[in-house]
Amino acid sequence: MAVKKKKSSTQSAIVNRRASFDYALGEELKVGLVLTGQEVRAARDGRVQLKGSFVSVRNGELWLNNASFSLVLNQKSEGTTVDTSARKLLAHRKQIDSLINQKQAGFTIVPLRLLTKGRHIKLVIALGRGKKLYDKRQTIKKRDQEREQGAKIRI
Repeated sequence: MAVKKKKSSTQSAIVNRRASFDYALGEELKVGLVLTGQEVRAARDGRVQLKGSFVSVRNGELWLNNASFSLVLNQKSEGTTVDTSARKLLAHRKQIDSLINQKQAGFTIVPLRLLTKGRHIKLVIALGRGKKLYDKRQTIKKRDQEREQGAKIRI
């Protein structure tokens, strides 16, 4: 009889919901991450937070800053520590050069989702331009109107 693998209840993507609220987003790009074993385990278990994180360019390379990985110190004590150090992103040279040009034009590179479904862990980043306060208010108003219309339809 074949042994069945135990299905984990982890989510396949960690989403930065705040990014779409704070930025008017443009084109998306999937990039790889350079992670250690503990960071991979934290990502697969869903113990990563992208809120407040951003992508910077240093020496012609992309770096993910302020992403919080909750690392388990060891199996016996189950103590955790939060690591927010910068992590290198992997992309093709043409893609990096394109992002650098867009960044100089005033755009921000924002992480949207951390994909952990397959063998590799990927990060979806997008170019965004910061929203003004009145744009955010308009987004909230539109969301509330859609919620009220949905409630009227269900009644």
